[in-house]
Order: sequence, then C-alpha cells, then structure tokens
Amino acid sequence: MNFTTLLQAAPGGSGLMSFLPLILIVVVFYFFMIRPQMKKQKEHKKYIEELGTNAKVVTNAGIHGRIVEVSDTTFLIDVGSGVKIRFDKSAIALDASKAANGQTKA
Repeated sequence: MNFTTLLQAAPGGSGLMSFLPLILIVVVFYFFMIRPQMKKQKEHKKYIEELGTNAKVVTNAGIHGRIVEVSDTTFLIDVGSGVKIRFDKSAIALDASKAANGQTKA
C-alpha cells in the first residue's frame, strides 16, 4: 500500500474532531485575552463610580488634577492655578494618590 491509498481509505472522521483545534483556540483565547480584559473594565468602572470630590486623579491624556465637581457623566477637575477643565468620566485613568504610593495593580 502506498500513501495515497492510505489517505483514500482513511475514514472521514467526525465533524467534532475536525473542529476540535479551532474550539480549543477559541477557549484559550477567551480565558487568556477576553475574560481578563472584561474583569479589568468592571474594576475601572467601579473605581470611577466611587470617585468623589477632592480625589487626585490622572486622565488618559496625562493631566494631573483634583476633582472639584462630580456630575452624571463628567468631572470638573482643577489642574492648578485656578484652571478647571471638564472631563468625561471615561477619561480618568487612575487615582494619583494611589499611583504616588505605588498601590496600583499591574
């Protein structure tokens, strides 16, 4: 018997066995990429909801300031010398006081 006759004589296999590698890749991708990102987003959302006035924060743009006013979707942040800028809540990256103390999670 040569190689081509072996290939022709081999059974087609079940549909599950042919998709098993693809299924495993999707499962691994979910547990190592998607699930941790979703957990991180939930933690960040909870952190943003807990922020109040006088909290020192850093925005995604790297602007450091102190929260002066909190509204439904925005923060008014004092960035120094009486300059106040209104930021969307999603623009807050982290708590500056925790970052200064090295308490942020990696």
